[in-house]
Amino acid sequence: MKRIVIMGATSGIGLETAKRCIAAGWRVGAAGRRSEELERLRGLAPQQVETEAIDVTDDAAPAALERLGGMDVYLHVAGVGSQNPQLDPTVELHTVRTNVEGFTRMTTAAYGYFAAHGGGRIAVVSSIAGTRGLGVAAAYSASKRFQNTYIDSLAQLARMQGSKIRFTDIRPGFVATALLRNADYPMLMRPEKVAEKLFRALERGKRRIVIDHRYALLVLLWRLIPQGVWERLPIRSRA
Repeated sequence: MKRIVIMGATSGIGLETAKRCIAAGWRVGAAGRRSEELERLRGLAPQQVETEAIDVTDDAAPAALERLGGMDVYLHVAGVGSQNPQLDPTVELHTVRTNVEGFTRMTTAAYGYFAAHGGGRIAVVSSIAGTRGLGVAAAYSASKRFQNTYIDSLAQLARMQGSKIRFTDIRPGFVATALLRNADYPMLMRPEKVAEKLFRALERGKRRIVIDHRYALLVLLWRLIPQGVWERLPIRSRA
């Protein structure tokens, strides 16, 4: 029976992935900020689920992680994001604190745990937004690029140190979650669909996956656009 800890299991992709893992018979350590949602999840399978209220921006968060009973897989889904063309510093800095500082705090804690326990897998739900900088969501795009690069760096470090730590970078396109409740994005995917593909990627030990094929093609096209042309594109949602 595999043991997975999901950081950000209270809604959206994290919640749906937790349900998928429960259905597969995995033990689930569910973590997030909202205790009531965690308890609701635990009620689905009390014998399989442990919960812990954790805020990734809290310095004490790694210690709370250890109370979830061990893990073979650490899945980091916790994050925030929104359009902010006005560059409200409150929004930008909150995004950085959660998606960069909080992400680093928890993934390094997971790395330390696996290094001390013979290995494991660190999986991160980043985004196709890390592929190119989106003007209407500058901090979000940059934070996702940070996550992509940080995971690449940790993968190299693990090889250098001889640690049996493996990595999975999951890059979804636009998903119909609470983060996008104020925007009208095209090609929105259901969280359940994303969770199913994510779970398969974990089972197969994928290193990197873009969800789904439409977004894989979109990312390929994005990469072909020269920087000077990209900067002139008025990319925005219809919010």
